[in-house]
Amino acid sequence: EQKMDEEQSVLRWGGLAGIVGGILLVAVFVIVGVFVGPDPAEPEGLVMRFPDVRAAHIVEEVLYLGVLALWAIHFLALYRALRGTSLAPALFGSALGIMGLGVLAAGALPQVARTPISDLYHAPGATPEDQATLVLLWQATQGIFDALLVVGLLLLPIGVIALGVAMLGAPAFGQGFGWMSLMVGVLGVAAGVVLLIDPGSPIAIVSILSLIVFHIALGWKVYSLSRAPSLSRIRRRS
Repeated sequence: EQKMDEEQSVLRWGGLAGIVGGILLVAVFVIVGVFVGPDPAEPEGLVMRFPDVRAAHIVEEVLYLGVLALWAIHFLALYRALRGTSLAPALFGSALGIMGLGVLAAGALPQVARTPISDLYHAPGATPEDQATLVLLWQATQGIFDALLVVGLLLLPIGVIALGVAMLGAPAFGQGFGWMSLMVGVLGVAAGVVLLIDPGSPIAIVSILSLIVFHIALGWKVYSLSRAPSLSRIRRRS
C-alpha cells in the first residue's frame, strides 16, 4: 500500500509539473511581448538596447529553465504511467524527451554570454571598430544558442511521437491522447526540419506552442490517473 501511494504521488506531481510548466511558458511569452518587444532589424540594435531589457530577459530565462525542469519531471511520470503496457516506446520516448530538454537547458541562459559582450560594447573607451567586432561576436554567440534550440526542438517531438505510440497501446490513455501526441510530434519534427534549413524562420513558435498543448493536456491526464479508482489495477499489471 505504501508503494502504491508513492507511485500515485509520482503521477500526481508529474502531471502537475507538466501543467505548471506549460502555463509558465505562456507567461514567458507574455513577459517577452510586454517588456522586451520585437527584436530590432539590425544586429547592432540588439546589443545597443540590451541594458534596457536585461532584467526582463533574466526573468524570462529563469522561468524558461524552470519550465524545462518541470517538463523533465513530467516525462518521467509519463514513463511511469505507460511502462506497464508499452515499455519500449515509453522508455525511448521519455529518454529522447529528456535529452531534448537537456539540450534546450544548455542554451537557456544566454545572458551569461551576452552580458560581457554588452559591457564591452557600452564601455566608455569602446571605438566604432571595437563595437563592430563585438556585434559580430554577439551574432556568432547567438548562432550557438540557435543551434542548441534546433537540436532540442528536433529531439523533443521525436520523443513525443514515441510516447504517442505507447499511448495507443495503453487503455488508460486511449486513442485520442495517442493520436494527439503523434500529431504534435509530427508537427514538431516538421518545424524542426524547417528550422534546420532556415534557422531564422519564425516557425519555431509552432513547435513550442504544440509542446505547450502536449504537456498541459497530458499533464492533466496523468494527474487524473493518479486519482482514478482503477489505478491500482494498472499498477499491478506493471
